[in-house]
Amino acid sequence: MAVFNDQEFVEYVIKALVDNPEAVSTERKTDEMGVLITLNVDQSDLGQVIGRQGQTAKAVRTLLRVVGAKNHARVNLKINEPEGSHRPAPRRSAETTATPETTNSGSAIDNLDI
Repeated sequence: MAVFNDQEFVEYVIKALVDNPEAVSTERKTDEMGVLITLNVDQSDLGQVIGRQGQTAKAVRTLLRVVGAKNHARVNLKINEPEGSHRPAPRRSAETTATPETTNSGSAIDNLDI
């Protein structure tokens, strides 16, 4: 399988970031939407690849778009979550969680003497 400039670039950058560079692998697919590079890393390295609030992943994607533009292609990066990994549950705001104390049943309004 031929390795392209964009795929080489992703592997080079990610292998420089992670603790287990031998676990880094990429897969390149081309369709009518452009090029999709799928990145697989070790579970322990996922945080380093994504970075705080996704800043590292965003920076790699931005650089990858520049490499793609140079080759006249639209290139996207997908980072696969390793098997067995789990995300923390998303935080719920007070507005979305309804408890009996926060729901308005109308009885409190009926008791007002105005």
